[in-house]
Amino acid sequence: MIIENLVRKNILNLKPYVCARDMYSEGILLDANENSIGSVAAGYDELTLNRYPDPHQAELRKAVGEYYGVDEKKLFFGVGSDEIIDLLIRIFCEPAKDAVIILDPTYGMYKVACDINNVETISTNLNDEFQIDFDNIQRDYRNNVKLIFACSPNNPTGNLLKKEDVERLCKLYNSIIVIDEAYIDFSGDNSLINEAGELNNLVVLRTFSKAWGLAAIRLGYCIADEVITRLLFNIKAPYTINSLTKKTALEAIQNNSRKDDFIKLLTSERERVKEELLAIPEVPIVYPSDANYLLFQCENATEVQKSMALDGVVIRDRSSHPMLRNCLRVSIGTVEENNKFLTALKKQICRK
Repeated sequence: MIIENLVRKNILNLKPYVCARDMYSEGILLDANENSIGSVAAGYDELTLNRYPDPHQAELRKAVGEYYGVDEKKLFFGVGSDEIIDLLIRIFCEPAKDAVIILDPTYGMYKVACDINNVETISTNLNDEFQIDFDNIQRDYRNNVKLIFACSPNNPTGNLLKKEDVERLCKLYNSIIVIDEAYIDFSGDNSLINEAGELNNLVVLRTFSKAWGLAAIRLGYCIADEVITRLLFNIKAPYTINSLTKKTALEAIQNNSRKDDFIKLLTSERERVKEELLAIPEVPIVYPSDANYLLFQCENATEVQKSMALDGVVIRDRSSHPMLRNCLRVSIGTVEENNKFLTALKKQICRK
């Protein structure tokens, strides 16, 4: 596929903003109107917080590329995956002209980002097993569909999409296929990052928010063809990834065994909580999960969720999503938190 044929013409013709650190990063730096004396923040001298961070994300790209065995030229980092979602829409979709297919039920931010950019969204349901339904896509697909968004493991259903289906999707349609792997670490070795190197219209989103436990630093990234990563660099704001975020992420990668311990504990607790839920007669369905949460069904789900919140246990009501009537989603917490959740749930649904 020729990626450039899908890109908005004004983006292809865009002359990117050239910031000071694009040109020089060493020497006596008197080119960016920084405070050359220093920073008022104590304890961060080694980070030179008075200077702008690297706009090329070089250290992060190198470290993550080495950790996952990915060519660093195929990596791009954003302020959470949400920034990358927005940038992809801006690169490929003409407002009020092009369209995006979203495979539902799924993460709500894909539609919000499209709405902000005045791009039409087409909600196309997954099948009854929450896998890609090619008949539904064929019915809804149009020539102006520039992007197809899907999540694997899917949020909120928790299941992986079949790799062969994603590959087939990439080969069938002249669109950019975006697969959000925010929860992939909890699924075992099932990532599509290697396929992203082979299929030039596949973009795989990843994040440090979940398994790494770094939601507060707001760092996401994608693996994609070099043509796409160059376009992302062309349109991003100059200094999006700050030095504190970079330092924290680099330290986390050096301490990656702790992330592996988190995954082991959370997946073990996920299976325990699942068994506990299955033993409750008032919970007819607990969906299989490859993520760090469980989707389950019970009567009066919205009322149950609100009552539990009043008791101090907050879970997510997903019953307004397509195909998810009376469904609630619970994140897997600590052993103590999970026990309190189970107690609160039983208290609410057994009284109905």
